[in-house]
Amino acid sequence: AYNPAEYDCLPVPLEIKDLFQYIRRYSPQMIDLEHKLRPFIPDFIPAVGDIDAFLKVPRPDGKPDNLGLLVLDEPSTKQSDPTVLSLWLTENSKQHNVAQIKVKSLENAEKNPKAIDSWVESISELHRCKPPASVHYARPMPDIDSLMQEWSPEFEELLGKVSLPTADISCSLAEYTDMICAILDIPVYKSRIQSLHTLFSLYSEFKNSQHFKAPAEGKKATSPSSSSALPTGETDLLSFP
Repeated sequence: AYNPAEYDCLPVPLEIKDLFQYIRRYSPQMIDLEHKLRPFIPDFIPAVGDIDAFLKVPRPDGKPDNLGLLVLDEPSTKQSDPTVLSLWLTENSKQHNVAQIKVKSLENAEKNPKAIDSWVESISELHRCKPPASVHYARPMPDIDSLMQEWSPEFEELLGKVSLPTADISCSLAEYTDMICAILDIPVYKSRIQSLHTLFSLYSEFKNSQHFKAPAEGKKATSPSSSSALPTGETDLLSFP
């Protein structure tokens, strides 16, 4: 609050000191401003993304539409597809097969390609954002990161003299699987399914790794095309650096 005693000792002229008395004489006036929007805090604010500001144009007939209270009113001009939104909520809540999802039909689909492209893009985005499926092995398996580590210099030197066994070797498929898994330090148990899953997971990591993809693409670009030299029915061989 204003206390005039605190300003009595100011080194100012008398005319300036007379101005301080107007501070006590002033009394603020309460002005009631006319307004149409009255702010309020609802109990529940249903919204997707940004919070709904409840700034809406009323209906012409004056009836309440209850947008944002009974029906979800998104602030974005691009409305979400109810089916895609239900799939997102189901995926994030980890509750599958809880209720049946209604999918709307599209009349004259051949005349509305944008709606089809939007649906495909939404579903593709949903699948891209899904976390990778985790597999629980019955027996202990090495980590993929540890399998991607560099081999010892002695083994690297040996690979320069002796090549990896190809699929043309005279052995059964089970023996060839055991041989490849042994070279890659993948344990093999009574059932080879989990060992093969680890093998193909390792191959997928190498294939998608940016560290090995760039040299492979550069080598492919510089080397001449050898597709015509390959005999019919010959497949690519699985090899690891």
